[in-house]
Amino acid sequence: MTTSARRVAAAYAAIREAERPEVWITLRAEADAVREAAEVDERAATGTDLPLRGMVVAVKDNIDVAGLPTTAGYPAAAAVPATDATAVALLRAAGAVVIGKTNLDQFATGLVGTRSPYGAVRNALHPDRISGGSSSGSAVAVALGMVDIALGTDTAGSGRVPAALNAIVGIKPTLGLVSTTGMLPACHPYDTITVFARALDTAVRATAVIARPDGSDPRSRSWPADVRIGVADRPVVAVPSAADLTALDQVSRASWEAACARLAKVATLREVEIAPLLGAAKLLYEGAIVAGRYAAAGAWVDAADGADAESLDPTVAGIVRGARDVRAVDYIRDRAELDGIAALAREILDGCAVLAVPSAPLHPTIAEVNAEPLAVNARMGTFTNFVNLLDMAAAAVPASSRADGEFGVTFIADAFDDQLALDVAASFLAGLPTSAPLLVGEDASVPLAVFGAHLRGEPLNPQLVELGARFVGDVVTSPDYRLFALNTEPPKPGLVEVEADGASIAGELWRLSPAALGRFLAALPAPMTLGRVRLDDGSEVVGFGCAPGALAAADDITAFGGWRAFRRAGA
Repeated sequence: MTTSARRVAAAYAAIREAERPEVWITLRAEADAVREAAEVDERAATGTDLPLRGMVVAVKDNIDVAGLPTTAGYPAAAAVPATDATAVALLRAAGAVVIGKTNLDQFATGLVGTRSPYGAVRNALHPDRISGGSSSGSAVAVALGMVDIALGTDTAGSGRVPAALNAIVGIKPTLGLVSTTGMLPACHPYDTITVFARALDTAVRATAVIARPDGSDPRSRSWPADVRIGVADRPVVAVPSAADLTALDQVSRASWEAACARLAKVATLREVEIAPLLGAAKLLYEGAIVAGRYAAAGAWVDAADGADAESLDPTVAGIVRGARDVRAVDYIRDRAELDGIAALAREILDGCAVLAVPSAPLHPTIAEVNAEPLAVNARMGTFTNFVNLLDMAAAAVPASSRADGEFGVTFIADAFDDQLALDVAASFLAGLPTSAPLLVGEDASVPLAVFGAHLRGEPLNPQLVELGARFVGDVVTSPDYRLFALNTEPPKPGLVEVEADGASIAGELWRLSPAALGRFLAALPAPMTLGRVRLDDGSEVVGFGCAPGALAAADDITAFGGWRAFRRAGA
C-alpha cells in the first residue's frame, strides 16, 4: 500500500475505533479514498510538488466536495455539486485526500455544536460537554486523530471556539484571502473558510495552500504591497482590561491569568479597554446585520413543512425568521456604526502587534446548552463575534486543559496582519521567541541581505522590525566580495564586489514587502546603496553595498569574515 493510501486506511480505522457517528454527515467509501490516495502517490512519483501528500481532510458540510451532498446541516437543502469548492480543489491539488463531510450547527448558525438534526457533536475530550460550533464535526475529527486537517467556516467564531474546546489549532484568515466559492454563506459578507489541525505548523501549511486569489469570488483579496510579515522578538501584545473579562467563569478566569503569565515570558503585555469591540459583537445578532442570516437560509426556513420542518433546529429557525423584516435603513446604520468601531479599534491597538483574548469564556455541558440555548450561545461568542465584523484575522491555540473542560487563547490582528498573529501564537506555544511557517506567499515579499548595522542586535535592526520585515536565516556571500569599515555614525560596513582576491562575507537574509523595501530604500543614507548580491548557493538577492568614494578612508576588514566577528574582536 502506498504512503497516502496507508494514511487513508489509518483514518478510516480511527473513525471506526472512535465510534462517533455524529461527527460525520457523509463519509466517502473507503475504497474510493484509497484509490485517490494511490493516484496522489503516482503524481508524487513523477516529481509533482505535493506539500500536503499523506494528509487526510474533513470538510464542513456547507463547503462543496464534488460528488458528495452539501446539506448545511439541513437535509432538505442537500444538493450534490459537480465541482469542488475552490479551497477543497486547492487542498486536493496539493496532495491531500478528502474523506468526508462533517456535521455542523445548522446553516452554520451557532457556537455550540448541538444545533443539528444529525445529532449533537460531543466534545472530543469531554463527551458530556459541547464541542463548540458551528464547525463542530470538523474540530472533533481533527482532535480525535481521524484526519490531519479539516476545513471549517467562521462568521462569529466558528473557526476558533471549536478549536479552543477541543484543544486544537484554528486559523481564521483575513476575509477574502481564502476563496468562498463553493461555500454556502451564513451571514454575507462576514464569512470565511478556516483551517483546523492539531499543530500550528500543519494548520499554517494548509492555510498557505488555500490562501490564493480566485477570480470566481468577487470578494477575493490578495496580500497588499505593504503586508507585514514579521514581529519583534518581544512584541507588544494587547490584553483586555479586567472590566472586559466579566463573561469569564471562575475556572476560565484562572486559566486566562495563567495564560497571560505564560505570554508575558515572550511578549510585553499592554492592558487595553476593548468594550467598544465587544459592543460591536451585538450588532451581529441584536442589530440589523443579522439580516444576512435570512438572506442565506430564509428561503429554506420559510418553505419548510412536514418532515422538513421537523428537521429544522428551533433555535436556528427562530434566528433566521427573526432576521426577515430588518429595515434597510437600520442595516445601513449598523454598517456605519461598524466602520466607526473599526477605526476606534485601530486606535485602541495602536503600537500593539496583536490582541490576545480568551477564545471562549466557559466550557459548558450539553445539558447546560439545552437548558438555555440562546443565552449560552451568546456568551460563547463574547470574544469572537466582533473579529469578522471589524475585518480582522485570528489564530486560536490551546492554552490549558482541566478535568471539566478546555481553555484556549486567540491572537487577533488587523486585516492582512495574519502572520503577526501566527508568530505570536507560535511563541506562546513554544514558550520562547520563535515563528510560525510563512503564510504570506513568497511572491508578496522580497528578500533582503544585510551585513552590518541592520543585523539582529545591531543598532539599526529596529528599522527592519518596524517595517514588518521577517528574519529568514544566516547567509554568506559567494567568495567575490570584500568588506570595509566605513566612517559613519552608527558604524557600518561597506560590501564591495571584486574581480579577484575576494572572500565570503557573513550576513543575514530578511524578507519584507515591496512597499516596505521602497520606504527603506528612500530613507537609506549615503554612502549606502542597495543592489544585487550573490550568495554562496548561487542565488542573487537585494543586498547592501556602498558608493565607491566611501572606501578611501575605510579599513579593509574582509579577514574577519563578517561585521559581527569584526565587532567581537573589538576592532
